[in-house]
Amino acid sequence: MWPRWFRIAGRFVQFLWFCVSTLWDFWWTVRPREKAAGQRDYRARAEWSNRHARRLAKVLRLKVESMGTPPAAQIYCANHLGYLDIVTLVAVSPMVFVSKAEVRNWPVVGWLTQCAGTLYLQRERKGELLEVTRQFDPVIADGVPVVIFLEGTSSGGDEVLPFRPSLLAPAVAARWKVAPVALDYSVSEGTVAADVAYWGDMTFGPHFVNLLGKRALGGRVAFGGARPAGDDRKRLAAELREAVIGLRAPR
Repeated sequence: MWPRWFRIAGRFVQFLWFCVSTLWDFWWTVRPREKAAGQRDYRARAEWSNRHARRLAKVLRLKVESMGTPPAAQIYCANHLGYLDIVTLVAVSPMVFVSKAEVRNWPVVGWLTQCAGTLYLQRERKGELLEVTRQFDPVIADGVPVVIFLEGTSSGGDEVLPFRPSLLAPAVAARWKVAPVALDYSVSEGTVAADVAYWGDMTFGPHFVNLLGKRALGGRVAFGGARPAGDDRKRLAAELREAVIGLRAPR
């Protein structure tokens, strides 16, 4: 028992220092560039988050394995197991994410996601969906892929839920390329569904403390090839889901 709590305490201190130093770096490296340009620089924010996600992965003892090369696509479509997905994905390559709106108000984590250029969505509001999809344009213009989680919610990782096609509308309209991305995890003790995935009625604080106590975590990111979005977003959503299922680690 004691070694685990020492581990949690030590890593929590490391996490606090990570938060302070990361936000300090943002205000000294990214914000001056944006002020000079008079607009948000999504490339700079994505590179900032890529740099610091690798630091956070070390704090969490998360070893990330990348299968394949990040494809030249404007939209990445991934399965979703929880907040750790963002750390795992952006540790591999600079990206910007679409996230549920409540994440913006989470203590500390909300600040970090805002600095990373995250686009926030209230899925129950159709007008909000239209507004967020309009925000894809400046991100794409800065040469940064947008990651969308088409399941609409996170899961325990045992299966990939049906993909919702609504967020694919801008890709279809703009003739962007899309690519499937599959996420898998492993944990030194416990299970992925109970100890790594953040889903159901879990609350962030207890979940994160438990995560800090794990001896080691493994994250696997598998990239599929880029493909044209085509004209039928429902068919595209179904095809991307099948591709993600095919890319996942053997079970």
